[in-house]
Amino acid sequence: MFNIIIKSLFFYLVILTNVFANQDFSDWLKKFQTKAIESGISKKVVNDIMSNAKFLPKVIEYDRYQPEFYEDTFTYIKKRSSNKKIKAGVKLYNQEKIIIEKIENEFQVEKELLLALMGIETNFGKYLGKMDIVSSLATLSYDERRSAFFTEELLILLKLVDNNIINKDILYGSWAGAFGNFQFMPRTIRNYAIDYNKNKTIELKDTEDSFASAANYLKTIGWKKNQPCFFKIDLKDNIPKKYLNSSARNIKNKKSVSFFKKYIKNFDDLKIQDNLKVAIIIPDKDIIPGAETLTPAYIVFENYEKILNWNRSLRFALAVCTLKESFYNEI
Repeated sequence: MFNIIIKSLFFYLVILTNVFANQDFSDWLKKFQTKAIESGISKKVVNDIMSNAKFLPKVIEYDRYQPEFYEDTFTYIKKRSSNKKIKAGVKLYNQEKIIIEKIENEFQVEKELLLALMGIETNFGKYLGKMDIVSSLATLSYDERRSAFFTEELLILLKLVDNNIINKDILYGSWAGAFGNFQFMPRTIRNYAIDYNKNKTIELKDTEDSFASAANYLKTIGWKKNQPCFFKIDLKDNIPKKYLNSSARNIKNKKSVSFFKKYIKNFDDLKIQDNLKVAIIIPDKDIIPGAETLTPAYIVFENYEKILNWNRSLRFALAVCTLKESFYNEI
């Protein structure tokens, strides 16, 4: 009887919480619409798009429980660079070989990298996301954790629609508001997406525009073709902790390769140019309870940090570069 009472109270508490959240969200939505119109977005676009925006509790749940926050590095990379993933990428490449190689040559970004990013982001277009990204962005804008960031993303999205750059009727994607084959956020669309096939619409769910936009992004931020991304290393116990990076937010204490030689057991096996600037990361530390300080460890290069610009996760960048290397042996 007591358990039934507790369950009933919990049920009603959830209902009341949602009622209050929806009311507060409704108030926030009115203020946001006013802000959007004042920023120069047409009233018609704001009303048309935002009139159906809803508070999505599931989005908050996803935001608090991302794989980057709880999976150890070995598990995370293995899931995203499996043989099944490699075969799917090779299949797509064989189907779209001409356009993919054209884009690689034009932008000087490896096709293997583009395939790896698309494979990890959307499983080569199979999982583009079915969520209403307007409601997703509105929910995250309303939420206090990263309100300023997502409010700006939502405003950018409305401006893209207002300027006829993207179609308002296809705004379905991930829980975080990302869109298309490579899961571009609105500001990434604004800054880097291109109408590669010149049909006056940016179609990020199609091969030409999506691959060219991803390549344009990587080229613009400074990706260097045929340069290394990372090497797995075995650290000696004598390495000072200040040289160990466990956060993707700011990779610190970069040194020349030769500087770290004395701290790496397998250094001679790596065959790295001594003059390259590198850093050392320990991705499990601070994430996995009880994780060892010195393992797993990786020496990372400038290209690795470019992938962090795409997704600020140490594991994500490792997985992308791992899958990229796997494609070299298959394409």
